[in-house]
Amino acid sequence: MTTYDGDEDIYRGLRAGAKGYVLKDAEPDELLTAIRSVYRGQQYIPPAVGAKLAERMRSPELSDRELEVLRLMATGKSNLEISTALAIAEGTVKFHVKNILSKLGVSDRTQAMIVALKCGIITL
Repeated sequence: MTTYDGDEDIYRGLRAGAKGYVLKDAEPDELLTAIRSVYRGQQYIPPAVGAKLAERMRSPELSDRELEVLRLMATGKSNLEISTALAIAEGTVKFHVKNILSKLGVSDRTQAMIVALKCGIITL
């Protein structure tokens, strides 16, 4: 049971072994259904959560390094500052930024931040 309904939160929870995913504002009947389903060894994912999970599954997964770069981008760091922080070449940062933009289906850093925040990939 959680208040987090971002695509990435759902994905990580289920990947970590959760058998169900219920939001805190769920009606009591839904909560009972979830408990009974999991007790019987089934998974419980409400339709709205399932739709978000399906959307998350359609997008390519960012690598650990791309996530590091994305998090530093979210703090407003330039490519040079990111390269210094991660002890990698600035050209390598540019390569990762290009991959991030491509995987998120956006054309610039601002759009990447919006998508990443909406999906729960990063938080501020």
